[in-house]
Amino acid sequence: MIDLDDQDRGILRILARDGTVSAGEIGRILGLSQPAAWRRVRRLEDAGVLAGRRVEVDRAALGFGVTVFLGVKLATKGRVSLEDFERAATAIPEVQVVQHVLGLFDYRLRVVARDIADFERVLRRRIMTLPGVGNVEANVLLTEERRPGPLG
Repeated sequence: MIDLDDQDRGILRILARDGTVSAGEIGRILGLSQPAAWRRVRRLEDAGVLAGRRVEVDRAALGFGVTVFLGVKLATKGRVSLEDFERAATAIPEVQVVQHVLGLFDYRLRVVARDIADFERVLRRRIMTLPGVGNVEANVLLTEERRPGPLG
């Protein structure tokens, strides 16, 4: 665990909004020199607080207008290993995220599709044929608001 001061939290807020901001720009925003900002960013990376910088892809611009969250309950946990299910689910290109969860379902999947008909095809031909699949519940994403999480 690393102790964060106000400057560190400021850096995290800036990079959470835009991971491409340079150390010089961070320094200008926070009143630090470019080398001081760079050293702080590097310290946060070395401590594992910053775990990479990602590019956000606009799925709709690529023609994937539907996002569905699927709750998946495995029917045969004893016969099919969790690893078999996870391996098969992650091999489906439309499945963006596979989360092993505790609760009503065993897994939560984030699936993207071009439209509802495309999602139905993916559901019938790929997801329902995964090893051990029992019950499935779908929730279609209507809107999404992203915020950076708590920053210490």
